[in-house]
Amino acid sequence: MDDYRVIAEELAAEIAAGRLRPGDRLPPLRRFARDRRIASSTAARVYRELSRRGLTVGEVGRGTFVRTAAPATEPALAEPGEARVDLELNFPVLPGQPALLAKSLGHLLRPDALAGALRPVGVVGADVARQAAAAHLARGDWAPDPRRLLFAGNGRQAVAAAIAALVPAGERLGVEALTYPVVKGIAARLGVTLVPLAMDEHGPTPEALRTAPPLRAVYVQPALHNPLGHTMPAGRRTELAEILRELDLYAIEDAIYGFLRHDLSPLAALAPERTVVIDSLSKRLAPGLTLGFLTVPDGATQDFATALRTGTWTASRFALDAATRWMADGTAAAVEEEKRADAAARQRIAAEQLAGFRVRADPQAYHCWWELPDPWRADTFVAAAARHGIAVTPSGAFAIGPGHAPNAVRLALASPPLDVLAGALDVLAGLAQGAPEDTGAE
Repeated sequence: MDDYRVIAEELAAEIAAGRLRPGDRLPPLRRFARDRRIASSTAARVYRELSRRGLTVGEVGRGTFVRTAAPATEPALAEPGEARVDLELNFPVLPGQPALLAKSLGHLLRPDALAGALRPVGVVGADVARQAAAAHLARGDWAPDPRRLLFAGNGRQAVAAAIAALVPAGERLGVEALTYPVVKGIAARLGVTLVPLAMDEHGPTPEALRTAPPLRAVYVQPALHNPLGHTMPAGRRTELAEILRELDLYAIEDAIYGFLRHDLSPLAALAPERTVVIDSLSKRLAPGLTLGFLTVPDGATQDFATALRTGTWTASRFALDAATRWMADGTAAAVEEEKRADAAARQRIAAEQLAGFRVRADPQAYHCWWELPDPWRADTFVAAAARHGIAVTPSGAFAIGPGHAPNAVRLALASPPLDVLAGALDVLAGLAQGAPEDTGAE
């Protein structure tokens, strides 16, 4: 066994025995290496191994700490939590939405229509489905070409197919240093190496892209970034489009939340030949009524279709038929319009309840990014919130690589009723104004 693993086992045993307690801070790397009489590189491998096992968490400018709670056994953001107020996952379903959607389903319940919906469907769907989807997904001054549209079972499968088509196993995919956690699991299953790209308030920096090791593609979220909530300005989107051409790179553009900014054109409007746009109905309508979309570059349809078929990531016929009806008759558009108003209302509540704190978000987003005040750490704040029956997500869930995550949490605003949301945020604000020791979080 390598020396670093022997030392990691010793520390893991101390944590298991309670000699290193939740919230305890480990020594700085140099001091740890000096005390143990090992190389700094070996010490760094010890700390990375402890983080990989979920025993410690690192925070920028603060150090490495023993985790307050055991890591989740499921992938981050995969299943709803058991907390009474869920600010961890976004499930935007409006009160009148089921009745509105039901009105358009009557035709599918007729025996002849249902018989057709029970048959399998190809990844390209029928022409009527592509036409309806192209019209519905259009935003800003961009509209997808129906001939370059493909369908997946959901947004995650669309992302997986895009990565599989563009990045061979063993090659690299560039991703923002903080990103949608599911991408990490997809990359691991496909044997793809993720390269974190440094970010500023507008997204990945041009310098980070130009100095990264050779990449096959980059995964980006220009509109309402998850988790940071920002929207990439026009100037940065133009820079990114130019860099894609300069470096001969493809971009996988995750537009899942883009419908909340339907005035904003995607990156694909500037570099259609270098961009794959991913979208779905999970946020537009509901997680249980989902369908994934890929708008691919001209001439590349067959490669992405093959990836969808090989991964068995194809859509179901019933979901595609239902979605086509909702998109064609205006039902989906009506639901999305209401959700834009709902998201804006929730952001106003968040701004009021968290006034005075460092909170970042697009005013149309369903989530926000909260940079916690001292002396709070993300891990202890999550634990304290849980004791009040509120689930929030620590920054570490979104961090790529073993580096330290910011001292922040993401708040998903979509799921609770408005009055419950306001009350939960008021509780969290009260926690943040106090000290961890006052709540028993340390």
